[in-house]
Amino acid sequence: MTVIDRRRFLFSASAAALAAGALGGAALAQTQPAMPKIKIDDKSVLIVVDVQNCFLPGGSLAVGKGEEVIPIINRLGKSFANVVMTQDWHTPGHISFASSHPGKKPFEVIKLPYGDQVLWPDHCVQGTEGAMIHKDINIPHAQLVIRKGFRKTVDSYSAFREADRKTVTGLAAYLKSRGLTRVFVSGLATDFCVAWTAMDARREGFEVFVIEDATRGIDTQGSLAKAWDAMKKSGVKRIQSSDLAV
Repeated sequence: MTVIDRRRFLFSASAAALAAGALGGAALAQTQPAMPKIKIDDKSVLIVVDVQNCFLPGGSLAVGKGEEVIPIINRLGKSFANVVMTQDWHTPGHISFASSHPGKKPFEVIKLPYGDQVLWPDHCVQGTEGAMIHKDINIPHAQLVIRKGFRKTVDSYSAFREADRKTVTGLAAYLKSRGLTRVFVSGLATDFCVAWTAMDARREGFEVFVIEDATRGIDTQGSLAKAWDAMKKSGVKRIQSSDLAV
């Protein structure tokens, strides 16, 4: 066998091995069983976070593509016997508003007695149209609406605990008293109220899932990636609506 013939032989053998490997991999992929769907049972609760006019197109703190979560949440809601909604409900001149701090602009961060506070445009002021849950949310069997951020001197992202980390909303006790153990979180915004709600639910001992395609984020200064990382570290499971047996 000449040098050229030997090279041709080695090349052909290598190509055949690669082809066999590719075919084997394809066959293996075809035989892999599909992951089982997550079943929604009577111990499951869907939390719909802050799908309010201020956070949707045209609102004072609109979340990009926030309107896209509405049909997904409505579809999911039909499969959950237990649904809780949350509603930002700020006083005029709330401490979290940039307008309450002369010289400060929205999205700047300041120190407050309870820690770092992102300053926001005025939003979800009590009794205003902007604070209303969007009219297209259609889950009439939702049993509870948790209003948060209604104390003028402290912000509240989480449905379970305010930003001072001391004041509870009572949601954990409510869910536990009803025997609910699995929390599925959706809504706005992923990197703030959704993330804080999910992580506080874990701290309270619930099994927690965030339904990624049923949320949208603000993503200021890398906040979205940081939120997902923090949620993962706390034991929150990141899923898609297609992972649920609905």
